[in-house]
Amino acid sequence: MIESMTAIYIFMLAAFTGYEVISRVPVILHTPLMSGSNFVHGIVLVGAMITLGHAEGATQLTIGFIAVVLAAGNAVGGDVVTERMLEMFKSSKKGASKA
Repeated sequence: MIESMTAIYIFMLAAFTGYEVISRVPVILHTPLMSGSNFVHGIVLVGAMITLGHAEGATQLTIGFIAVVLAAGNAVGGDVVTERMLEMFKSSKKGASKA
């Protein structure tokens, strides 16, 4: 019981801290920060998969599965945003690269 309360407390503290940190970042920096931190999404996904592998019982398996799905969506979303950002910097001229 105490371990679950500690885990809930840590989760709530992490969520609050994350919200406070992100809310203070200027809008112009959100996209570069997201593209620069895509490796974190991969680490979260690996951690979620390891946690799912150690799960025992239906509740833990369900929470672990949801964690893997959300982490995978986060990783893919970060990659999509990065690709869109990089597309903005490409030349609009189709024949510019051929010389």
